[in-house]
Amino acid sequence: MERRRKRIVRKFAFQPFTEKQMKVLTWWSDSSPVQDYSGIICDGAIRSGKTLVMSLSYVLWAMHAFNGCCFGMCGKTIASFRRNVLSFLLQLLEEQGYSVIYRRSENCITVQRGSVSNDFYVFGGKDESSQDLIQGMTLAGCLFDEVALMPQSFVNQATARCSVSGSKFWFNCNPDNPHHWFYQEWILPEKRREKRILYLHFTMEDNASLTEEVKARYRTMYAGVFYARYILGEWKTAEGLIYDMFDEERHCIALPPESELQGSAYISVDYGTLNPTVFLMWRKYHGKWLCTKEYYYSGRENHKQRTDAEYADEMMAFIGDTPYTCVVVDPSAASFITELQRRGLKVLKADNAVLDGIRTVCTLLQRADLLFSKDCTRTIAEFYAYRWYDKAAQAGRDEPVKQDDHAMDAMRYFVSTALGRIVTRRT
Repeated sequence: MERRRKRIVRKFAFQPFTEKQMKVLTWWSDSSPVQDYSGIICDGAIRSGKTLVMSLSYVLWAMHAFNGCCFGMCGKTIASFRRNVLSFLLQLLEEQGYSVIYRRSENCITVQRGSVSNDFYVFGGKDESSQDLIQGMTLAGCLFDEVALMPQSFVNQATARCSVSGSKFWFNCNPDNPHHWFYQEWILPEKRREKRILYLHFTMEDNASLTEEVKARYRTMYAGVFYARYILGEWKTAEGLIYDMFDEERHCIALPPESELQGSAYISVDYGTLNPTVFLMWRKYHGKWLCTKEYYYSGRENHKQRTDAEYADEMMAFIGDTPYTCVVVDPSAASFITELQRRGLKVLKADNAVLDGIRTVCTLLQRADLLFSKDCTRTIAEFYAYRWYDKAAQAGRDEPVKQDDHAMDAMRYFVSTALGRIVTRRT
């Protein structure tokens, strides 16, 4: 359904643009020494002021250089693009005097000013199949927000659609692994020269809207490789220990008395047959989350595999009389979930997005909002064994080694499923 956006009364309170933001806004202008370049890449730290200024510049360029053409605007998903870019961009365009018609069912925005009118189509590039969505389009330009999260096939297909004379590419991302395909194919100096791409690297200092207090808060949100990428803006290899910010003196305590624990418990489960099965119990403790006890059984170590029914018996004993909210279980453990539900237990299938979960755990550990009873010895031991897989890193992927990771997975299931949205809101 075609609809014209309602006027928004609230105005953007921009600080004066920084020198780097002005380069983004004007690099394509008639007076720019790089106006004939084929595109621009802006990478760097989070909250560095690159996303909105990139999208604004993109539309201004399109309305300046073309009339009656189609353009692409891409995010990891359409929903994430709407949330991170589109809502602010459309408001800003209206405040600048453009007429905006948003056809949500078609994921198309028509931008008009005077006799000039262009269509901007929104695409999601979350996986290999996404390239099919953009096939057959003829584009005069394409904007890629969070391009490092998109598969190469999608980006290749989208750039190939930019066949109108004078078309340009616009890329924006936070850094990833230096072996990542986008870094290797677009950001390396020789690749930038070959493709005639303007490259601008951003830090939080390039966003004049951020106060020192806000910047300091963001610096506490990440640790390890994620700090290097999101705060320092470095293309950093994920190597060594995953949770290198874990410190027993800071994160491990003696089990407090029941009177100091608040609310009902969560139980998180990593299920294995011959591989270990792990249960972790989580309780609120003075505003933090404490792993109060663990269950760890390895069929391989004990030379005896347990059945779903036996593990369910162990779960009933593990919970005992403790009030609990739910049992968070690895979604692949379908038969075990069925057995728990047959016993009347409240079960929630875990969010199994590995990297998102690891990032959230890192945030909680950095804040010391995640604690462990000293009695959870197997869980504590895994912190010192849970490592990035170096061969995956060399291929441009971030993957943990699938070994000594069972308590780590159970912890991640709890954090991602029960706490993920809370942590995201706080950050």
